[in-house]
Amino acid sequence: MTSESVQSASGPSRRTVVAVVGAAGLTAALTACGSDDEASGSSTEQGAAAGGATTEAGGGSSADAGAGGAALAKTADIPEGGGKVFTDEKVVVSQPAAGDFKAFSTICTHQKCPMKDLAGDTISCACHGSQFSVLDGSVKKGPATQPLEAKQISVSGDSITLA
Repeated sequence: MTSESVQSASGPSRRTVVAVVGAAGLTAALTACGSDDEASGSSTEQGAAAGGATTEAGGGSSADAGAGGAALAKTADIPEGGGKVFTDEKVVVSQPAAGDFKAFSTICTHQKCPMKDLAGDTISCACHGSQFSVLDGSVKKGPATQPLEAKQISVSGDSITLA
């Protein structure tokens, strides 16, 4: 009777786990598909049309997305050819060329570690050593293989804000 109880208890438990994991996996896959569609194509095209202000691809917290217009810095605070990290907002703002401002997430695309180590035009991940260009978000050194997620900012006069 004890072995029957164990088998009965383990049988439904395994089925339940498989059902829950299967449903969670499907939900995650569908969510990821929706996020990728928004993150690629139209957001990047809008950023290019805006003339340098790079667009948000939706990876920030909902507070970031709802905080449109949150002041980050003055344009004079962002060095040309470099950038500045805003830890609380999880964003780095850069100025690749005079008057051209871009913003990227400071969450490493390798394993989602937050980054704050910025030297010149390179932001580095302390977790596994990935390095990214803050000028265009590209990977400079792995293990990360995907660029940093673009964030939308707006520049009005000498003020830079999250859009």
